Amino acid sequence: MRLNELKDNDGATKARKRIGRGTGSGTGKTSGMGHKGQKARSGVAINGFEGGQMPIYRRLPKRGFNNHNFTKRFDAVNVGRMQAAIDAGKIDASKVIDEAALKAAGLADNAKDGVRLLAKGELTSKVEVSVAAASKAAVAAVEKAGGSITTRIAQKAEETAV
Repeated sequence: MRLNELKDNDGATKARKRIGRGTGSGTGKTSGMGHKGQKARSGVAINGFEGGQMPIYRRLPKRGFNNHNFTKRFDAVNVGRMQAAIDAGKIDASKVIDEAALKAAGLADNAKDGVRLLAKGELTSKVEVSVAAASKAAVAAVEKAGGSITTRIAQKAEETAV
């Protein structure tokens, strides 16, 4: 094989679309932009424009405010992934599984407010878990396997409809 015999695999490269090169090219004259009008011009973005009708984002009332300074940012860990790490020997099931153990096993990164345990997957090992928060289904899954779970942040009480 010589340098002049090298070539790409079939279908590895594709010629770019050459627009504005005559009507015979298929993309000549208007270059795929249609005929005149605002949307044929460059730099046009008319999101939310409803043809002169009052847009929906102006028709609906604005109400409330969500202060993101107080939102909790958890790192989600599923019980199925935790069980897989126990089976792989990355987590010792005889000790308390806390956020440091989950981070060391590679299941959690550095979440600002800690780890939240979720119920996707199946847990078969009897474990003692200590995390920031957990879903009700995750608590049930841990207790069903014979383990126990402690959380730093209390679960929100279910709001009753009046």
